[in-house]
Amino acid sequence: MTALVLFGLFFLLLFMNVPIAFSLGISSVAALFVESLPVSAVTANFYASTSKFVLLAIPFFILGGNIMERSGISGKLIAFFRALVGHRRSGMALVTVIVACFFAAISGSGPATVAALGLILIPAMTDVGYDKSYSAALVSTSGAIGIIIPPSITFVIYGSIASVSVSSLFASGIVPGILMGVFLIVATQIVYHKRELKLLPKASAAQRWKAFKSAFWGLMMPVIILGGIYGGIFTPTEAAAVAAVYGIFVGLFIYRSITIKDVWELLKDSVSQTAVVMLIVGTASLFAYVLTITGVAAKASAALISVSGGSKFVFLLILNLILLIAGCFIDANSAMYILLPILLPVASRMGVDLIHLGCIMVFNLAIGLVTPPVGVNLYVGCGIAKIKLKEICRAVMPLIIASVLALLLVTYVQPISTLLPSLLGGK
Repeated sequence: MTALVLFGLFFLLLFMNVPIAFSLGISSVAALFVESLPVSAVTANFYASTSKFVLLAIPFFILGGNIMERSGISGKLIAFFRALVGHRRSGMALVTVIVACFFAAISGSGPATVAALGLILIPAMTDVGYDKSYSAALVSTSGAIGIIIPPSITFVIYGSIASVSVSSLFASGIVPGILMGVFLIVATQIVYHKRELKLLPKASAAQRWKAFKSAFWGLMMPVIILGGIYGGIFTPTEAAAVAAVYGIFVGLFIYRSITIKDVWELLKDSVSQTAVVMLIVGTASLFAYVLTITGVAAKASAALISVSGGSKFVFLLILNLILLIAGCFIDANSAMYILLPILLPVASRMGVDLIHLGCIMVFNLAIGLVTPPVGVNLYVGCGIAKIKLKEICRAVMPLIIASVLALLLVTYVQPISTLLPSLLGGK
């Protein structure tokens, strides 16, 4: 009965377009009433879930990403990589994916990456012969890499729930994120192998050097963040604060593209975005608490073990299916809180490395950013390209297939996600 109330009411509210944070909160409180459990658990759980030190990284990464986006670094990165590889066949597709990977290491957010890059890259791709719908689809899918390559807010949330080192999780996403980018480039080559694309003129050494100097301060941000973390200089939370301060310094004094007034507006925007994320964290954590305290999570875990027949291979396959379906309807952060209480005990019993599990989950949920009907990156891409959702949905299918193939490789070849954390001393 409790499971029916919890999940039934949650999905009913979700399909009524009630914001996901309220859907999670209302269904959780209703389940507490059904079980005659004290409602005081709501405030206690909300406070406990949102007061973890590691989550302090979230507002700082959001602020750092917003500042670097507003400071015009996206245009400078695009100009630099266009000067490097834009003259090759499928050069603009290559530029799109590479810039998305670099910007991901600045923003840590999929939709933010699409918003920052789409205005420049979608017209640039159509200019050389790509369809507008495919251009928007590639930018949207490349933007999904934003939650795989560090810094990643989704990895921070997974680490806080599973009590896993965030720095190790960050390291685990680097190779899979690059791998996804490679698969997207290959998919684009296959889709457009017979199409005549305009070749851009090759940039001279002087032009490349000029573009590099212009983009240098933006290129340094991921170096400072990741280098500082793995060099033992600061923790991921401290790295987030450093990123925000660095972004303000670059925007105000190097590029001079933002003013003190702009910084104040960026602070307000970042507070607003952080409030949305933390509200979801609080209500999703309450949902997870109800799942656990009522025994629903334990029963679901037992059913999952039974269905997988004790096979790790089958469990990982089922895990991917569950996460891909979940990603179609709910955001990555909510999915973490809802599904981890069920998946974590099973993964531990099956001998799945928790770093590997985190990488698999984040990769799946990254694909969820571009899967209809709730793929938020698709809506951002549609808005920028001014096309209909059905157009981008058709165009994105080969890219989703390519991403799923990369996901299977990450799932069943564990060292792809765990070797780098091990080499960096995270395990």
